[in-house]
Formats: sequence, C-alpha cells, structure tokens
Amino acid sequence: MNSPVYDIIIIGGGIVGTATAMSILQKKNLSMLVIESEKELAAHQTGNNSGVIHSGLYYKPGSLKAKNCTEGRELMYRFCEENGISHERCGKLVVAVSKDEILRLDDLEKRGIANGLTGMKRLKGDELKEYEPNASGIEGLFVPQTGIVDYIQVTNTYAQKIKNSGGEIKTGTKFIKLINKNGELVLQTTAGEIRTKFLINCGGLYSDRVAKACGLNPKVMITPFRGEYYQLKKEKEHLVKNLIYPVPDPNFPFLGVHYTRMIKGGVEAGPNAVLAFKREGYKLQDFSFADMQELLMFKGFWKMAAKYYKMGFEEYRRTLSKNLFVKALKKLVPAIEENDVYRSGAGVRAQALDETGKLIDDFVIMESGKMIHVLNAPSPAATASISIGRKIADLVFSRHFD
Repeated sequence: MNSPVYDIIIIGGGIVGTATAMSILQKKNLSMLVIESEKELAAHQTGNNSGVIHSGLYYKPGSLKAKNCTEGRELMYRFCEENGISHERCGKLVVAVSKDEILRLDDLEKRGIANGLTGMKRLKGDELKEYEPNASGIEGLFVPQTGIVDYIQVTNTYAQKIKNSGGEIKTGTKFIKLINKNGELVLQTTAGEIRTKFLINCGGLYSDRVAKACGLNPKVMITPFRGEYYQLKKEKEHLVKNLIYPVPDPNFPFLGVHYTRMIKGGVEAGPNAVLAFKREGYKLQDFSFADMQELLMFKGFWKMAAKYYKMGFEEYRRTLSKNLFVKALKKLVPAIEENDVYRSGAGVRAQALDETGKLIDDFVIMESGKMIHVLNAPSPAATASISIGRKIADLVFSRHFD
C-alpha cells in the first residue's frame, strides 16, 4: 500500500518551520507534515538563543530583516498575549562608552526612526541611571519596543496549533535525499520514504545541505558561529534591570556581548562569536572533520578569514579567558567582577557565507519549482517568525494550491 502524498512537507522543526506550517494551515486546510531530525522541536538555534523580542533598531531600512522584524515583533507580542505565553515588553538600553561610538549611536537612532520605532529616548550621562542604575556610558538610547520571551514555549504553541489544524509533526526523522518521481517529490528519510506535492526547507544549520540534496546549488554555505554565555549569580542579578547592549561595531557582523534578563528568571551575559568547528559545535572541543573539510574547501571561507581574522582571534581569546570576557562586560556595567558570573549555555548561529566571503546579513529565501528554501534566517528570525511564515505562505499560494 502506498504512503499518503502530503500537500506540503516542511523540513525543520524550529521556530521558522513551525511558524510557516501554522501560517499555511491558517490560510487553507491542506495535508501538512513537519519533519524534525531531533527528538524535540526547537533543539538548535530556537532553543539556544537569548529570548529577546527584537525591536528592529539595527537593520537596514527596507531590508527583509527590517520589514519582517518590525511587523513580526508586534505579531509576536499579540500571539503571546492571545495564547498566555509569558513575555514582557521591557525595553532595552544601548550604551555608548566612548566618543567614537556616539556617531554610531546617532546612526542607530536614525535607523530606528526609519524602521518605524517610536518613543525612543536619547540619554546623556546620569540619565542612563534612570533606566539602568549600574550602567556606565557617555550617552545611551532607550528603545521601548524590545522585550523578552521563551521561544521554546512559542514554538511548542505553534506546534499545537498545527496539530489542531490537522497538520502532523514527526520528530526523530532526518531528511537524507530528494527524488523527483512522476511529478511527486519523494523524500528519503531515516523513517522511510515520504511523498509530497511541495517542499519547504527550513533546515537552519543544515539548510544548504538540504538544498544540495534537492539538486540545487544554494550558492551559500552555512558557517556555524558559536555564541557563549555567562550568567550572573543570583545575588548579582540586581545589577541589571532589563537589557543593556553596546553600540555594535559596523565592521563586524555581530552585536557584541550584552546583558539580557530572561523571562524565566536570571540574567545572561554574552554572547561572543567564534567560528565553531562543527555545525552543532556547542562546546569548544566539539569538532567534525567532515564539517571543517567542507568549510575549508569553500573559497568564500578564505576570503572571509582574510577580512575578519584579527577580530576572530580576539573572540577566541575571550572564549579562553574569563578575565577578558568580564573585561568586555565591565565596559557596560563596571561593578561586574569575575566572581559575579559563571559559564552558562551556548548557541550556534547558522550564518550563510557566499563565495565572495561575505557574511550574508539579510534573510535569503530561494524558490525552485515545487520547493522553497530558507537559506539564511539568523536573528531576528525568532522575533519575525510569524511574519516570515506568512510571507512564505503567500509565496506558496501565489504559485500553487489556488
């Protein structure tokens, strides 16, 4: 007896994959299956980030990131309110600690305004203390739209809505290869063959490999960057009220270490950003010969390395030295000492790298026949997940399932 043919299969049970499935099923009653290689949903990027609902302050106006973040932020707040998910719109403080950062803070404020942020407050000197009594800087920018949430809880709520709409979710099911047979897409998986009329790849850390296994050239390679966190000891949590961020360096594609109060309690400090030696390289000693061989053979890697090797070296120094990590934290909150923090978790960012050595900053979505591939969805993808899901749903219905 032949297995059923699904209207749509989504590879990847993270927050983008589940949001996409939910969004599609809200539009039309189709047979839907989400497959996830891990035993649980949200096992990688979604479940290991800092839980921030981003405002949209940093992103280039008009970019997919900017559009989806500002729209998705409010959709996320509304979804949490309607579904009883713990969250808080607490705001964040961006702090300039040197004169050269003031011009960059000016640019950030302009970006925020261009992206529709209202109610931002520019602060000087002791005015910072009104929002973060223990923060230190020359000037600051308070952004009220930023918030905190548990994205694992959000993902599991998406999953429940998928099931309530008749969709299916299979965990422990790893995609291996795609075969196009008589107009149907046949997925070879560790749970056997599964057939579908349409495929959506939300594979995160493996999205480029999924695309290749589907016969495509994604033209990017996922490059894993590990972000390591420290956590403030309970008796020191009072030093941070909400969220304290540095002014990011425009020459580096990551935000820099910062403080985040978590919705479940506690305050995280970090992350740094170091190249991981394995796609699931959550620890310094994690190493995959196959992953590194693939990366080292990609010409874009060497071009990136030539550009960022000095910054990369400093990030590794900070990984190996708690003293250097805390030194970076002290720039924002001088009262923090080495004994006030302890090593916490780590996350791995699935960062797309192109052949020219550019770390792709924006979301990347590739369409090909009866397939859609999400090839780059770094932060703020969790914040923007409902918006991204709706955009993908629109792509699906504009070309298929009329």
